[in-house]
Amino acid sequence: MRFQGKLSNWNDEKGFGFVEPNGGGNRAFVHIKSFAKSSRRPVEGDILIYEQTEEQPGKFKALNVTLAADNKRKKNDSRAQQYKSRRSSKRTLEKSLSLSFCLIIFYLVMTQTLPKELFWFLIGANVLTFIFYWIDKRAAQHRQRRVPEANLHMMSLLGAWPSALLAQLKLRHKSSKAEFLRVYRVTIAVNIAAVFWLFSEQGNQFLSIFGIK
Repeated sequence: MRFQGKLSNWNDEKGFGFVEPNGGGNRAFVHIKSFAKSSRRPVEGDILIYEQTEEQPGKFKALNVTLAADNKRKKNDSRAQQYKSRRSSKRTLEKSLSLSFCLIIFYLVMTQTLPKELFWFLIGANVLTFIFYWIDKRAAQHRQRRVPEANLHMMSLLGAWPSALLAQLKLRHKSSKAEFLRVYRVTIAVNIAAVFWLFSEQGNQFLSIFGIK
């Protein structure tokens, strides 16, 4: 069982003291050798996390002692690592989707399922989107008028989300704002859904109406 308590009567020169458990209980003797690896030496008043054993009747000793601050730091580091891992996984998925999207569009154009005009439109939109991101980053750095986020999302919605992803990664812009990324990922989902829809019966009928297929 783990306890939490406050270090008292600490003699740093001799390396021992006592720990008073929070909420009352048996005071336990604590020695510097009982501390697990920590970021620093303990000082009077530190909050400790420990186990205890009864060496003699009414006399207790603290074992496997750690600083509560170190425990908290480890938890924070672990959460930060988990967040980075999830974020990296999402970016890897987005890269894969981006490559697949571009290849599928190229295939559809080459097989004349989609008009070449659409291909060139997407090329232009992607180039323009990357430029918009670059302009917006410079504006942010120089406190100038920014490109509205709605415009960036609209470009992504119109098929330019691959270059938006490239700009986020290469320019390190709009790559950590959670709210922006949530909307951006919605534009990815819409584009992918649109591609799948084109292969459906309804999609084929739609293309036939405009003489595309």
